[in-house]
Amino acid sequence: MARPRTPILSRELIRHTTLRLVDEHGLDALSMRKIATELDVRAPSLYSHYANKDELLDDIAATIAENVDVSGFAGDDWQGALRTWAHSYRDALAEHPNMVPFLASGPSNRPVALVRADAVHGGLTRAGWPPRTATMIGASIKYIVVGSAITSFAGGFIDDIDTYNERYPHLSQAHRLREYAAEIDQDSFELVLETFLSGLTLQYAALDTR
Repeated sequence: MARPRTPILSRELIRHTTLRLVDEHGLDALSMRKIATELDVRAPSLYSHYANKDELLDDIAATIAENVDVSGFAGDDWQGALRTWAHSYRDALAEHPNMVPFLASGPSNRPVALVRADAVHGGLTRAGWPPRTATMIGASIKYIVVGSAITSFAGGFIDDIDTYNERYPHLSQAHRLREYAAEIDQDSFELVLETFLSGLTLQYAALDTR
């Protein structure tokens, strides 16, 4: 029997192809028709696997979220758990920056995201944080991570020294930022995360967790 001319469709193949298209062209350019064209099938073939584009993106979001490590919240080191969560969360988003706007919309009804949110909240409240504060801590980490993953601060500066010397004397070294963008962005993320955790540690010391 001859092999089929195109690969047999599966949810995994559709996810992989869609994520590659998002990585290359962004969310705005994505459509079920374009995905079907890339797979060399008709668009209706996709609907036997996914009801619509949002369901497909939800499935991709769940796959990305599987790389976010919240295992530390099962233990007693809530600071370490937050640090590990934040780093793995940022790494997962950094792999697919064009997916960040969709991922940032919230857990929605994605079980894998809700499981992680439950682990974070449970770990923090078990450590003694009030539920409302635990919610705000989780939200704050999300703001730090998503803000870091969605854009590069240092990469937003051009490398023309005259642009800054002529009009912005306090930015006389800004032309060098793009060259070191990855390092500066990483160190800036570490600075805000560690500063946030230090502040939380002081707050926690004042809690009555007996």
